[in-house]
Amino acid sequence: MAKTDMKRGQNVHALVLVLWLIAIGLSCTGRCRADDAPRPNIIFIMADDLGYGDLGCYGQKLIATPNIDRLAAAGVRFTQAYAGGPVCAASRAVLMTGRHNGHAPARDNVPHYATYLRDSDVTVAEVLQQAGYRCGGVGKWSLGDAGTVGRATNQGFDTWFGYLNQDHAHYYFTEYLDDDEGRQDLRGNTETRKHYSHDLLTERALKFIRQAKGSEQPFFLYAAYTLPHFSSRKEDADGLAVPSTEPYSTRDWDERSKKYAAMVDRLERDVGRIVELADASGFKENTLVIFTSDHGGHADVNKRFNTGGPLRGFKRDLTEGGIRVPFIARWPGTIPAGRTSDEVIAFQDMVPTFAELAGAKPPANIDGISVVPALTGGKLAEPRDFLYWDYGHCRRRYDQAVRWKNWKGIRLGQKGEIRLYDLSNDIGEEHNVAAQHPKVVAHIARIMQTAPTPSDRYPIGHLYQGRPLWKPETHARRTSAGGTTP
Repeated sequence: MAKTDMKRGQNVHALVLVLWLIAIGLSCTGRCRADDAPRPNIIFIMADDLGYGDLGCYGQKLIATPNIDRLAAAGVRFTQAYAGGPVCAASRAVLMTGRHNGHAPARDNVPHYATYLRDSDVTVAEVLQQAGYRCGGVGKWSLGDAGTVGRATNQGFDTWFGYLNQDHAHYYFTEYLDDDEGRQDLRGNTETRKHYSHDLLTERALKFIRQAKGSEQPFFLYAAYTLPHFSSRKEDADGLAVPSTEPYSTRDWDERSKKYAAMVDRLERDVGRIVELADASGFKENTLVIFTSDHGGHADVNKRFNTGGPLRGFKRDLTEGGIRVPFIARWPGTIPAGRTSDEVIAFQDMVPTFAELAGAKPPANIDGISVVPALTGGKLAEPRDFLYWDYGHCRRRYDQAVRWKNWKGIRLGQKGEIRLYDLSNDIGEEHNVAAQHPKVVAHIARIMQTAPTPSDRYPIGHLYQGRPLWKPETHARRTSAGGTTP
């Protein structure tokens, strides 16, 4: 469905929503059933490059994360949740469209310029917007630059503040931030380091929640934070950028470790601020809050932190350390507190899940399933067929991974042998049992052959030679705050 047709239908959907709510009110006598409760607000907070083992509730011993730990204690903590891919743009494309790594419009970070969302792509924000939600986003978008149909405000978001461009997002002391259809000017910030972008993102997220107070319209807030991703600014020689190393300044650690811990601390502090404001604004009992990461942690994080926890591998890997992520959901009165779930869920499931919660119909031809029963502390009725990931489109090596039941198959290179692991007793993927289970390997090989669909944007086996990555000197066009730059 074209974007223009979808927008024309918004008034019709709004009318249907009003009639539906009236019908609920007329049908309820006394106390309504839980199924008749108003549709929840949804706050989805996603870190960038945060490892499975970086949180206290997932085993971290050196970095304190009390706000996120409290979120887990008040809801459900998933131990088998998966990102959409092992790198940023691919994972976000899966999250937004509900299509797995082999079908999603963006399947790698390079060449993301050629793989922005198109008019025919339908995002979870569009699904919710059509259902009457006000949709706001802050942070790192990755799926459409300024002047393209793929930008966030063309893809279902009523408002977006932060970084549209994938590579721009790695500059914490940037000269500007994208602000809806324009830009907020931060001229000279590279030198003065007056404005730390994460802090500005948080203030805009809090503003969005304040604006929702008193409104009967449900909202979707997508906080795609950039912390604790490494910096791309050449002046940040150690790859990390943060205004202060507090509260870890006095630790007997190297400076790089202090910076990383301080970045995680700033992230978790602001998760607490968002949740606290939502609760204080009267949204606590009718808001689903989710916290997760876009994929595994970075290999350069100091080993003292054990960023991957018990998992092997890091960002860019298809082992569990590259794609299994922390995932916490809280919804008081609906999600029982203090639960740990081993249900297998993935980013592509968010589209049909949020659609169900909103009383909307998900797009056709998606790969996700609704995981509402798992989110609310129960079991999924039926096991999914498989989960699929790949990495290396337009690179020198194309890797694939499949999870089928408790089996995990990984192939490195198109001609490589499939390595097989039994995740029920080997989440560290230390023991290749392919020789003992040839039928399982053959089944996974068939999935690897049929799961991905060919794409002219991703000619496998051809090294990408397209446009260069984002450079600050090529995006230095200045505007006044709120001004418009194509």
